Amino acid sequence: MRIVFLDRDGVINQEKNYLYKIEDFIFIDGVFDACRQFQELGFKIIIVTNQSGIARGYYNADDFDKLNIWVLAQFKQQGVDILDVFYCPHTPEDDCECRKPKPGMLLSAQKKHNIAMQNSWMIGDKENDISAANKAGIKNTILVRSGHKINEKKSKAQFILNSISQSKTIIL
Repeated sequence: MRIVFLDRDGVINQEKNYLYKIEDFIFIDGVFDACRQFQELGFKIIIVTNQSGIARGYYNADDFDKLNIWVLAQFKQQGVDILDVFYCPHTPEDDCECRKPKPGMLLSAQKKHNIAMQNSWMIGDKENDISAANKAGIKNTILVRSGHKINEKKSKAQFILNSISQSKTIIL
């Protein structure tokens, strides 16, 4: 199975720290078109997202689940099936294995879904996304400028684009 792994905040939706409310969620232009193209090419889509707001007490797992159910329904209405969502509720200080830049979420997805990592892609908005992908055996990586500020000269991403909408010209 080939996967396009997507970070959430800054890739799927406009970056907003500790986002957990439906009314604050704004999709990035072109995300649905890009995801439909990935599906047409035979890729499945998995979201992998750090959600330290849970451990920090800004919101809880139920708040995340409520938003996640809504997000998945929006994708479904647009003809996009999201295979799975993996999230890390920990802070960087927790030193867990799931928080990107560690590859835990990606490796859990690989084990659960029998994923061919060498034929898969990661689209993120932070170098941590790219590092996690590389550690998990994913070399096909895209860093987008639609989220956090990035240091393009030091990036290990294979491609750097303005947003996920441009990935349709890369993932063919």
